[in-house]
Formats: sequence, C-alpha cells, structure tokens
Amino acid sequence: MLTRRIIPCLDVRNRRVTKGVRFQGNVDLGDPVEMAARYSAEGCDELVFYDITASAEHRPIDLAMVAEVARTISIPFAVGGGVSSLADMERVLLAGAEKVSVNSHAVLNPALVREGAAAFGRQCIVLGMDPVKAEDRTRFPSGYEVTIRGFRTRTGLDALEWARRAADLGAGEIVVNSVDADGTRGGFEHTITRLVAEGVSVPVVASGGAGHPDHLVAVFREAHADAAIVAGILHTGEWTLAAIKERLREAGIPVRRVW
Repeated sequence: MLTRRIIPCLDVRNRRVTKGVRFQGNVDLGDPVEMAARYSAEGCDELVFYDITASAEHRPIDLAMVAEVARTISIPFAVGGGVSSLADMERVLLAGAEKVSVNSHAVLNPALVREGAAAFGRQCIVLGMDPVKAEDRTRFPSGYEVTIRGFRTRTGLDALEWARRAADLGAGEIVVNSVDADGTRGGFEHTITRLVAEGVSVPVVASGGAGHPDHLVAVFREAHADAAIVAGILHTGEWTLAAIKERLREAGIPVRRVW
C-alpha cells in the first residue's frame, strides 16, 4: 500500500515564513532555511515553498533562497510563485528544487504546463489551484471556481474542469488549496479534494485547513488525497511531525516511518 505523504508548506515573503488566514493578517514565523532543515530532520516526506506575493508583484522567485535550501536538506521540495516561463522553471530546478509549482501563470497560459512537462518531465510539474465555492452550478458544475493571484482574482474556470485539463496537458501532481479553508484550521475541504482526486489520474495533494492530525486522517480516508499539506499546526509547535504520523498510524493510514 502506498504511503501518504505529509508536506510542510512554507509561505515565504521577503525571505521570511509567514502565515495568515486566506493570505490576510499574516504574521512572521521565522527563517525558511532554518525551518526547512528542522522539518527535514523531523521526518517530513517533502517540503513546498510558495513565494506568496511573487505573482501579484510581477517578480521572480528568490533563487538564492532555493539554492540555500537545496544545500541544507536531502528530501524533495517544490517551489512556486511567479513562475511564468520555461526559463523560470529551469532556473528553479537548477537551483536545486525537484518540482516546480505553477498556478496563476498556468491559468493565464495553459501551454506552460505542456511545455514544462515536455522539457523537464511531468514529475517535475505541479499544478497549484485555489478553488473557492461558487453558487452558480450552471457556470461551475463542480460547485467551485478557480482563483489566481493569491485568491485575488476569479477566473470563470470550473475547478474540476481545470484540474482535468491540466492533467491532460502534463501536470504530474495537483495541489488543491481551498480558499474557503485556508488558514482556518477547521479541516480540509473534502468535496473539491475528492472530486479532483476521483477525476484525474495523477496524485492529488490536499491543502488548506489542517488544524489537527484527525483532519489528515479524514482527508485521506474520505477525500482520497495522496498527500496533505500542513503549515500552522507545525509552525506554532502545536503538533510535531512525529505526533502527526503516529496518529495516522494509529488510524491505519500508511505513512513513512520517522526514524
């Protein structure tokens, strides 16, 4: 049985890890390189870094930080934020990341997904998507609309339709980050996560809302996620990776052992 992955997320702004609720009210939590080293040592399976204002500010990712992280840890990590071209992808991968996450620019230019998969392999291309609940089921059959630019802009795209298209274009993994649940610690958004997980043939990562290890148990069991992103509950020290994985094992969820 495949193990479920636990992926700490580091939202980075001005070279500091920050966390808020739906990208609002953010507070400073520490140095991303130091936090990456700690989580790697504690037994996380992967890491993901998002430069959360790069797209909105029309600037590139901090490649020096990416390279410093790559020198510090020995586990896979993905980087996203402001990636708008093959050249951007190449720079991120050459700096040491194993995966590149595309979100806003993939919506604006879907060919970016296809070109990235062709150039670097689909295993390197992660589609990040930020769905929000939508009342108009005629326009949005899944009940969710895709947003971009840090939740700031609605796109008119149905979330499930976009996930399927991105997978067909070559995305090797899809991160479903619920706008409605982000930072709330009230649990993951199961409905859209399950729709995407059952609607595509690539791994799906649940994101947004983790507040307790039981939330991970639920999203793995009920929404069929392949992995789950955690942030605030780790950053504040409320839970450790070892404790989260122990709770998952007790619930019968297969996870990689923390040595």
